[in-house]
Amino acid sequence: MAMNDPIGDMLTRIRNAQMRRKTKVSTPGSTLRARVLDVLKSEGYIRDYSTTEYDGGRTEFEIELKYFDGVPVIREISRVSKPGRRVYASVSNLPRVANGLGVAIVSTPKGVMADHEARDNNVGGEVLCTIF
Repeated sequence: MAMNDPIGDMLTRIRNAQMRRKTKVSTPGSTLRARVLDVLKSEGYIRDYSTTEYDGGRTEFEIELKYFDGVPVIREISRVSKPGRRVYASVSNLPRVANGLGVAIVSTPKGVMADHEARDNNVGGEVLCTIF
């Protein structure tokens, strides 16, 4: 069955695994998912992720979730731009998540990056998701 929203699926897998206090979760691989995971890792929301390649060209990511004193580091993770309603923002209108404590992941012409990096690079784009 075809998947309409692969980023939303990955975020839901992370959310569900953290509710069950899992240490790892796997998700199908893609370039966009890898870029989002790179941002999550650089911002300190996940420990790491590894890629497993299967025959037939299929890849899978195994994401190591991060906890602090038994509580998930990611308190809230939500999809902003969905297949039915894309949300774009200019550099001046990029959202501030939790008054600057959270991160919005933005897909820009210069690549997928956090909102503060997009402001530094003076570039806007599609707001993929927000994390706090």
